[in-house]
Amino acid sequence: MRHSLVLTAGLLLGCNAWAVAPNNEPIQPIPPAKVANPAKVELGKQLFFDPRLSKSGIISCNSCHNLSRGGSDNLQTSIGHNWQEGPINSPTVLNSRMNIAQFWDGRAHDLKEQAGGPIANPKEMAFSHQQAVAVVSSIPQYREAIQKAYKTDKVTIDAITDAIAEFEKTLATPNSRFDQWLKGDQQALTQTEQDGYQLFKETGCVACHNGPAAGGNSFQKMGQVEAYKTENPAQGVAGLTGKDVDRFKFKVPTLRNVELTYPYFHDGAYWKLEEAVDVMARLQLGRQLSADEIGKIVAFLKTLTGEQPSFALPALPPSAADTPLPQPFH
Repeated sequence: MRHSLVLTAGLLLGCNAWAVAPNNEPIQPIPPAKVANPAKVELGKQLFFDPRLSKSGIISCNSCHNLSRGGSDNLQTSIGHNWQEGPINSPTVLNSRMNIAQFWDGRAHDLKEQAGGPIANPKEMAFSHQQAVAVVSSIPQYREAIQKAYKTDKVTIDAITDAIAEFEKTLATPNSRFDQWLKGDQQALTQTEQDGYQLFKETGCVACHNGPAAGGNSFQKMGQVEAYKTENPAQGVAGLTGKDVDRFKFKVPTLRNVELTYPYFHDGAYWKLEEAVDVMARLQLGRQLSADEIGKIVAFLKTLTGEQPSFALPALPPSAADTPLPQPFH
């Protein structure tokens, strides 16, 4: 029921889910992250980087959502346990708190629900929630951190995924050059970049790529005007609903930091931003853009790269004598 409500909300909101800013632009500045509970965020940071939440002991959340690489892994599809090929391109975790739902098909209601998925997925971290709890429970420093953050001595998967989500909510990328321009700094963008933004609007891209995240707030069919051809088996929302009308309907990705998050689309089929712009213009909007127009739009898109999250890498607590051992070759 929760999934259907999320998807219905996304479809009802359509491409106009966010109110326009006072300057009447369809894209608004990214607001800085606010930390409500530092203890939860710090614990979540450690867990985000801790590979012991995987069966192999080598895969962490950061493996597929690398914060040194725009919050993604820059692979066509991610690599899971025992070198298994993932089914879909890994979306960026940056600014993901602004998404209407999580995953390409929206099957997770929020970041907390999303955090639990890869841990128990046999093609990703290949663990179980019970095993993850056993690992965290065995480490005294983690038990102390959970006591501090959640006021309980009991370690649960609920606390683990909630802490990871609280950390991920801080991964905002404000103050891009485009945001500076939105706020009134007319020198923040070159004329070519401003022309690219104007083309971006005139071509119709803002119908779906709007709001602070420039996307992430609606579900749309891939291939509105012309069918999208791919060998990737992902069916989008149809994989949840079983309805043919939902086939190839995916959550619209954010365009924030898009120059960092290649390759593009759910199947990771296109590595160049120029190619992605061309495909989207033709398949979604029925527009054949010139090389000059594509170049200007790409120039604008690169101004959406904001300040990347900056923090000291967390020092992970050591395993204890009874911490379950990793099984990298099983």
